[in-house]
Amino acid sequence: MNSFGRIFKLTDYGDTHGEAMGGIIEGCPAGVFIDIEFIQNELTRRAPSFDSFSTQRKETDLVHFTSGITNHCTTGAPIAFFIPNVDVQTNTETINVIKPSHASYTYHKKYGCENNIGCGRASARQTVCRVVAGAIAKLILKPYLIHIETSVKTRGHSKKEEDTIGAIVAGSIKNLPAGLGEPVYDKFHARLGYAMLSINAAKGFEIGKGYAAAEMCGSQYNDIQNPDFSFQTNHDGGVQAGITNGEEVYFTVAFKPIPTLQIEQKTITFNGEFVHYTGNKRNDKCVVPRVLPVVEAMAALVTVDFLLLNKAYKR
Repeated sequence: MNSFGRIFKLTDYGDTHGEAMGGIIEGCPAGVFIDIEFIQNELTRRAPSFDSFSTQRKETDLVHFTSGITNHCTTGAPIAFFIPNVDVQTNTETINVIKPSHASYTYHKKYGCENNIGCGRASARQTVCRVVAGAIAKLILKPYLIHIETSVKTRGHSKKEEDTIGAIVAGSIKNLPAGLGEPVYDKFHARLGYAMLSINAAKGFEIGKGYAAAEMCGSQYNDIQNPDFSFQTNHDGGVQAGITNGEEVYFTVAFKPIPTLQIEQKTITFNGEFVHYTGNKRNDKCVVPRVLPVVEAMAALVTVDFLLLNKAYKR
């Protein structure tokens, strides 16, 4: 699967070793003003930077749109885009090494990859396509005053500078209308969790009180409503019975440490031979801060898709 969404749908292509990343966005309504500067700023937030946790790979991440937009407005046709890769390097010394906790082994078993070149789709480089689609989704949400925010809740610690660390990202969707989501198999928070867990290195998702709810009594937890239907608390995180209730949707996503570290590890090759492997400096030491716009993008894609689904059903 290289697509996400039911009505507002992103299908992307490309890998970390290729000439470009790109995609096609289907289902975008006509007449949406496309702020290129805003989209580029979102890409800059995700791009490699001078942050101490960021990779030394240098990508400009300039997006080029080739269809679906005329005079800065969407036409209703599929939106096609591509982003050139300008700093592609292949480490021939480690090309045949199965990188610990990476895609090397699973891609080998699933796709028959004989070296790490074939694992390029597993790279976080792919998330650049999500940010483009997410930025357009944010532009669709703007007239609804729906706002998506993220922050770093916690970040791990390491005694070794060469090591990597994990992080927990907090997210929120504000000013959502009530009524988005399906009651059984396509709950709003289920799709949101699916979206977040599709991001590279994501290992956990919770919404509202999440795991803390398991330690509460019902008399403590229940979100009681006032006569005007407003809520006194928001332990459910804005979703009840799989459908948004108008309150703020808040959630967290847990990310594991980046698997490529600058510490020697004993592993094996694609031929099953023991070797010692040390990663280079072309990988992040932590997913934050670069993952924040990716989390926002996926939340925006989910929200826009449900908004459009809701309109479709009302017709």
